Amino acid sequence: MLNPEVYLKGVSILADKDLIGKVIHYYDKIGVAVVKLSKGLKVGDSVKFVHGDNSFEQEVESMQLEHAQVEQGKKDQEIAIKVDKEAKTGTQVYFV
Repeated sequence: MLNPEVYLKGVSILADKDLIGKVIHYYDKIGVAVVKLSKGLKVGDSVKFVHGDNSFEQEVESMQLEHAQVEQGKKDQEIAIKVDKEAKTGTQVYFV
């Protein structure tokens, strides 16, 4: 069995290095997550969405800023990403 303290330390190191941002809103009818970025992100990047025990990976295929299609998002921007599965508010987004 993993020691929870060691495991949590490992996750926090990963989070500091690979965390892209956090989902601040999810539009379930159209399958779009709005992500507040803490790092830059571009179309074609592979990302992992993690919320509790649930997670999924996908490639960023489309991204919008203020309802306009963009190729990349910058730190502190709120960008909309079409997602393959549900990404609830609070879901953390990581580089794969």
